[in-house]
Formats: sequence, structure tokens, C-alpha cells
Amino acid sequence: MKIYLAGPDVFRQDVLAWANEARRLCALAGHQALIPLDGVETTPAGIYHANIELIRSADAVLANLNPFRGCEPDSGTCVEVGFALALGKTVVGYLADGATTTQRVAKACGGELEVCAGRPVDRDGMFVEDFGLPLNLMLAVPVKLVIGGLPEALQALV
Repeated sequence: MKIYLAGPDVFRQDVLAWANEARRLCALAGHQALIPLDGVETTPAGIYHANIELIRSADAVLANLNPFRGCEPDSGTCVEVGFALALGKTVVGYLADGATTTQRVAKACGGELEVCAGRPVDRDGMFVEDFGLPLNLMLAVPVKLVIGGLPEALQALV
């Protein structure tokens, strides 16, 4: 299968080493990795369109849905996941741990969350989705979630 690898990993300082390892892991599992940084585009619009075409050509998407620059997944990754789902692609997301959204927000807020009308509230006074899921329901319901990393996500494709 051709597998698009979505996630904020393209922002890593060791991105080339990460990409080589991701290609190796996919090849060991009998798959071809499609990695956003493989393109030649350098403009925002060019990169967007190239990534969309990679997703279109993929058989499945594996997405790093770990918190990125906060307590939620990378916004670009969420767009890629949504696009793949709209195309009917299999999407497997991976997380380093199974903490619930409420637990993750509480940690980011420095401890316990306030409660208002029986619901947890973040430090900005916004209700926190509390279904016991590790991500917002719009990701947790349609995406097959695994705890671990890329190797575990590859195993989940079987």
C-alpha cells in the first residue's frame, strides 16, 4: 500500500533522519511511504496542493496526532486527516499515551480543572469535551487510534 504520513514530524530538526526511518519502517511492512517533504514545492499553495495530491494517491493515511504546540494535534494534520476521511481512506492515528482530553487539558492548565454546570472548564472558561476520549470526538470516532508510534500504526493497518 501507498501510505501518506501525516503529522508535525516535518517540523523536526532531524526531519531527514526521521523520514529515512519512516520509509524503512513502511518498507519493512511492505508499504511505500508518501512523505510531505518529498515534494519540490516551496510556496504555501504549492506545498498544500502537492500534499493533497499525495493524499489522493495514497491507499491509507497514518497520522501523528500527538499534541503539537499545545494540547491538541497539529492543525495541518487535522486537515489532512479530514480530507482523507472525506475520500473514504483508511486513517490510523497514533498517540504516545492514552490520556483523555480532560486529563491532557488539566495538565496543560497546571492541575485540576474548574467545574461549571457540572462540566470541566479550561483556564479560558471554555468547556472541555469530556467523553473519556483521547482526542476530540471528530477525530476519535472516525480514526482508528493506537497508542504508540509509527510501528504500532503500521501494525494496525493489518
